[in-house]
Amino acid sequence: MPWAVFLRGVNVQGTTIRMADLLKALEGLPLSHPRTLLASGNLVCSSALGAQELKDAIEQRLRLAFGYDAWVVVLPAGRLTEIIEACPFPADDPAVHAYVTLSSDPAAVEELAAAARAAGEALTVLGPDAVAWQAARGGTLDSELGKITARGRFKAVTTTRNLRTLVKVSAAMAS
Repeated sequence: MPWAVFLRGVNVQGTTIRMADLLKALEGLPLSHPRTLLASGNLVCSSALGAQELKDAIEQRLRLAFGYDAWVVVLPAGRLTEIIEACPFPADDPAVHAYVTLSSDPAAVEELAAAARAAGEALTVLGPDAVAWQAARGGTLDSELGKITARGRFKAVTTTRNLRTLVKVSAAMAS
């Protein structure tokens, strides 16, 4: 089955992993045709493992290889396509970035949505594993949602990508 794997916190805040080193670290896992994209912790591969097994195997390998608290969100190709299609925002708006926060924990999605609403921020729940939101260009880290997703509760179970990145990952899975 084709999978998209999104690593949290790679090549930001001092956790630097070259994509060639990432692929080398994953050698020996039951993955077929692993490829990285955009040097920011995006991986596509095929595997007979289920989502949780794949998540656990990759996180364990990354922790051993790179010595950091590695967290990943794993999505099958079809689900990634559904998330992209459900996003109500355009991928290329000159004034704002469209983001999708992906999660491996449905309860975290509910908490994230509640926290955003309490802060007066608009977002769209795309399912039990994703929410979509926007931030002004250059203001992502200062946005309320940017701050909320950085909270400790969400670090281990979420990661955020620009919608354009998700489109590129999906396209790579199709090729």
